[in-house]
Amino acid sequence: MSEERPEALRPSPEALLEAATQEARGRLKIFLGAAPGVGKTYEMLLSGRAKRREGVDVVIGVVETHGRKETEALTRGFEIIPRRSIEYKGRMIDEMDLDAILARRPQLVLVDELAHTNGPESRHPKRYMDVEDLLAAGIDVYTTVNIQHVESLNDIVAQITRIRVRETVPDAIIDRADDIEIIDITPGDLIQRLKDGKVYVPQTARRAVANYFSPGNLTALRELALRRTAQRVDDQLLRHMQAHAIPGPWAAGERVLVCISEDPRCDGLVRYAKRLADRLRAPWTALYVESQRSHQLTEQERDRIADMLRLAEHMGGEAVTMPGSGPIADDILTFARTNNVSHVLVGKSTRTWLFELLHGSVVHDLVRRSGPISVHVIAGQDQSAATASSTSPKDAAQFELWPYLGSTGLIALAVLVGFTLQVVLAFQNIALVFLTAVLVAAIRLGLWPALYASLASMLAFNFFFIPPLYDFTISDPENGVALFFFLVVAVIASNLTARVRAQAITARRRAKTTEDLYQFSKKLAGAGTLDDLLWATAYQIASMIQVRVVILLPDHGTLEVKAGYPPEDRLDEADIAAARWAFENDHPAGRGADTLPGAQRLFLPMRTGRGPVAVIGIDRDKDGPLLTPEQRRLLDALADQAALAIERVNLVENLESAKFAAETERLRSALLTSISHDLKTPLASILGAAGTLRNFAAVLPDETKSEMLSTIEDEAGRLNRFIANLLDMTRLESGAIMPNSSPHDLSEIIGSALHRANGILGQHRLELDLPADLPMVQLDPVLFEQVLFNLLDNAAKYAAAGTAIMIRSWVEPEDLVLQVLDEGPGLPPDEVALVFDKFYRAQKGDQVRAGTGLGLAICRGFIEAMGGQIEAANRADGTGAVFTIRMPLAKQPSQIVEPE
Repeated sequence: MSEERPEALRPSPEALLEAATQEARGRLKIFLGAAPGVGKTYEMLLSGRAKRREGVDVVIGVVETHGRKETEALTRGFEIIPRRSIEYKGRMIDEMDLDAILARRPQLVLVDELAHTNGPESRHPKRYMDVEDLLAAGIDVYTTVNIQHVESLNDIVAQITRIRVRETVPDAIIDRADDIEIIDITPGDLIQRLKDGKVYVPQTARRAVANYFSPGNLTALRELALRRTAQRVDDQLLRHMQAHAIPGPWAAGERVLVCISEDPRCDGLVRYAKRLADRLRAPWTALYVESQRSHQLTEQERDRIADMLRLAEHMGGEAVTMPGSGPIADDILTFARTNNVSHVLVGKSTRTWLFELLHGSVVHDLVRRSGPISVHVIAGQDQSAATASSTSPKDAAQFELWPYLGSTGLIALAVLVGFTLQVVLAFQNIALVFLTAVLVAAIRLGLWPALYASLASMLAFNFFFIPPLYDFTISDPENGVALFFFLVVAVIASNLTARVRAQAITARRRAKTTEDLYQFSKKLAGAGTLDDLLWATAYQIASMIQVRVVILLPDHGTLEVKAGYPPEDRLDEADIAAARWAFENDHPAGRGADTLPGAQRLFLPMRTGRGPVAVIGIDRDKDGPLLTPEQRRLLDALADQAALAIERVNLVENLESAKFAAETERLRSALLTSISHDLKTPLASILGAAGTLRNFAAVLPDETKSEMLSTIEDEAGRLNRFIANLLDMTRLESGAIMPNSSPHDLSEIIGSALHRANGILGQHRLELDLPADLPMVQLDPVLFEQVLFNLLDNAAKYAAAGTAIMIRSWVEPEDLVLQVLDEGPGLPPDEVALVFDKFYRAQKGDQVRAGTGLGLAICRGFIEAMGGQIEAANRADGTGAVFTIRMPLAKQPSQIVEPE
């Protein structure tokens, strides 16, 4: 047996990373019940007691005894974390208190019924999410779950028992468990426990035995539990071997590996692997190794390999393509030992003895080096001429003449260089010149042109430089031996160099693909709109895979074409049906797929963890499969990135819509509050005064009538101001405010505003500090008067009767500054920045002043529309608020000097 390759002895980085991640987490042990009532809670409590005797700090997070005395007895002596009580649909329910457990931080916590759905107001909707938080905090967890609650087995359990289980746990929880213990009893014993009333009450037990707990159902559930646990244990064994670099196989479980090539008989080989895996009840993998010959395969042979890998996936196997790093047999055995494969299937070779002499035999190498791994050599069906032509190295790639002409040119150049150097060098040293030509041919032209150059170099070296010259005979036997070893060295060097060249080409191609994927991810991250994102995705896929692309997204219950490259707006009915099926079933459909293969395009769902978000359709003009395995992997990578970007854009749009809806709801509520209270109050005063005048006008004195008429007038004016504010805010929100600005005298506008506000300022002292030489100001007089009126109204509303309201102004180099000051309570210091917001009203003490909360917002809107600024602050002496307006001065016309 050959010596192990170094890479086969290295621990798997993925396995080491997983082990390192698990070190900081708590350990999870699952007591997996084959059916309800088998005693998994009982066994969990027994294990918890054993841990307590060992000195471990164990608490009960939640345990459901269901009234069973034996189970209740086992809970005695444990510290039980009190549960939280939650009201749900008129009754109180108890849930595990996750926060209390995290605060208590025991070493081990017992959590029953892992699949349980938590009540409302819990941190997580499911109990297994609570368990994940406990594990992340470094707390060990013992938990219980029945096999029918495992998500992947839900359909199978429903088929067996005819009962659909609604509460499930993801398979990832089972896969992450450090230990799984199956709790099981025979069907007869479980049925007897039911009849004895140890599981359910008698009436419920009778129904359960008649329906769910039949011997056949219980036997099937037991087998499911055993198989699922065996799968988990097998995965644990594989990770242990990979983390510790243990070469396989270990005979603890069977694994089947079938080797794929371009041979047409491989479909029979794949089917045989499927039958063998079924007999062994083992997982199986189809493996294709990309060697340097892979680049010389025809399109038909590449498509055949893609078909074989897709066939393996369709039949339940795993399809793997790996780059070759040496002899194919060594790569296959490295993969087999790393993945604990026990059976390797390979097709019987039909190569000629000459081909195997030149290239070696994969079959023979596998048999000789496999060690404890069983190698199955399968003959398959004879494909006569088709097989012979496909397996012949002569037809492995289309013959091209120019590489051989290039090799000939290199040899000719070597001859010329040799003639130049033979005057200073012995002819034996000139062999290095020809060896250099062979290496250049291997690097630039490939293996076969390099082998041709090796033979041509030997002949040219013999003919032109080995005595006798210009003859192929060799007079000195030493020269003959040297020429022979020159040919051997040239062949070996050309072979090694060509192999390095092939690996370099593969590495460059993969690096280019990685770079393209990186650039694509950057492009997606920078896409701000869904249209840009979809167009970038369609273009990237079309350019990298050389196909035509359409992308469809759901829109009001239908799938619509949103992007395409080349641009495509409409699809025929067959394509629409295939796209809809692919989206609804999260599975490929259309050309080359199992479903609706008559469509022109192949449609693939673009999915995220939340499900399909779009469908991508591809097609091209050539016949046969659309994608090679490498192209399919590349398409999957591009589609996954695009799907995440689409979901990101959708989430952003949903978030913006939610924010807009919340803001709209807030404004609507504020507006309704204003209408229902602030508008209702003056209406009530008007209606009351008018009704009194109508009913008691004959008996009321004239002074009372005059007061009531004043009340009607004042409240009507107040109501008019409220409505005007609402209309002005509507104009501002719609952008309908178009200021008619021109130079105006500020004093005239202030006088007009004071006259208008005379009624609301009647109980206050008015103080004016206005210079007599105020310059003209660029503004709209109607809007500015409304601003001043709103500021005066605001000051009168918040300042006590008898206090002063001051208007003062001064000129700065480019602006005119106007201030309105009051002697009220001032603005709340932490709310100064909010006073200009819509519907904001400052609250002092227990009273909120009447108003819509729009006056100051309208002031800011009008002032900014006229090109000015408005600010709010408290007076420096702390006696009230001050509102400062800055307006640009009117441009003075240039003075024209008349000529004398």
